Amino acid sequence: MRADDAGDPTVRRLVLQHLETLERAGVERIDRRAALPSPSAPAADPAKIERPQRDAVQHTADDAKPPTHPAVDAQIAELAALADEVRNCTLCQDLAKSRTQTVFGVGNPNPRLCFFGEAPGADEDRQGEPFVGAAGQLLNRIIQAMTLSREDVYILNVLKCRPPGNRNPKPDEISSCRPFFERQLEILDPDFICCLGGYAAKTLLNTEDSVGRLRGRLHDFRGIQVVVTYHPAYLLRAPEAKRKTWDDIQLLMREMGIS
Repeated sequence: MRADDAGDPTVRRLVLQHLETLERAGVERIDRRAALPSPSAPAADPAKIERPQRDAVQHTADDAKPPTHPAVDAQIAELAALADEVRNCTLCQDLAKSRTQTVFGVGNPNPRLCFFGEAPGADEDRQGEPFVGAAGQLLNRIIQAMTLSREDVYILNVLKCRPPGNRNPKPDEISSCRPFFERQLEILDPDFICCLGGYAAKTLLNTEDSVGRLRGRLHDFRGIQVVVTYHPAYLLRAPEAKRKTWDDIQLLMREMGIS
């Protein structure tokens, strides 16, 4: 990481989130491809599960410096550089003029799981973080039900700017943002993506099928396993769909090896 990145709020947030995750877990050894317990194994305390990383790094309580890792440092730096590109983007002039700020993404910079939504709303536009309103609170409860936390996963949207009046994203806006979220996912390199809602699923999977037709089974995006479910905002309007969403989340948990 460059020294001049230290003052960037995106970099600070990514570093703090990663270090907090490691500290809570008491991680001393990190292996990117270490397997989590199989579904048949006894349930483990998620706070003690080692977060897989790309290479191995040793850390003990006697170390003078906090745990670091070159590959994760590189991811943080790449995400910060991409966030800066997004921050300065004016390809969608209407969105650039109406936004308070861009909403890049938040969470573990080296996650197993990404949640992929549609676009920022009013609360997200004001705070600069995805899923912080009522829908975000519901997503938090879903993540907690998986025995995870927001710091364990990464959350991002198709669009990085709020559409005026929370209208649906336009095709040209999706096209403009596609290089950003595709590069973001390439850097994050998750094992799993959970698409929240139709726009996220259709955009990522390049399909016109509805959530109802896509949910309940695994899909593939460039070697990443994808589960599709309903957007939390939809669940607030149609609570009867929560049962189906929980079925989808249980499918995701089984595939991730979470009991």
